Amino acid sequence: MQTQGEKKLVGKITHYFTKIGVCVIELSDELKVGDKISVEGPTSNYAQKVESMQIEHANVQNAGPGQAVGMKSEQRCRQGDLVYKVG
Repeated sequence: MQTQGEKKLVGKITHYFTKIGVCVIELSDELKVGDKISVEGPTSNYAQKVESMQIEHANVQNAGPGQAVGMKSEQRCRQGDLVYKVG
């Protein structure tokens, strides 16, 4: 695994829909489409790019603290996993 630069906590997973591979992230900081994130927890540890996000089934380009966004997840994640913005 390559060395990561800046790593900043942006939220945590509150739900994961297994059938459709979508996770819900409760944000504590800003997140934008195009950002690279790292999902970390007891059994999760992977990085991916934010390709798209939705709030209440509507596509959004960015979201901020206090908002919950739905996002396609490349791997299985679990409730309580932490989400970091990496770059």
